[in-house]
Amino acid sequence: MERRGTPAAVICTDAFARMGRATAEVAGLPDYPFVLVPHPVGRLDAGQLRTRAEEALPEVVGLLTAPAGD
Repeated sequence: MERRGTPAAVICTDAFARMGRATAEVAGLPDYPFVLVPHPVGRLDAGQLRTRAEEALPEVVGLLTAPAGD
């Protein structure tokens, strides 16, 4: 999406950080930033998931509003 000019923010759990970095490198974007949240999220109830999302929100907004190339 970003290559088309649409800001994007990738979010993954810390357990998959290594895979996320490897995927970015394979895509030719070794320094691509993404937001890490604590693992796991699959067992969280709606309230806990909302808390995780609210905690990650400032970083997500930062990625979406950063000037291109930062």
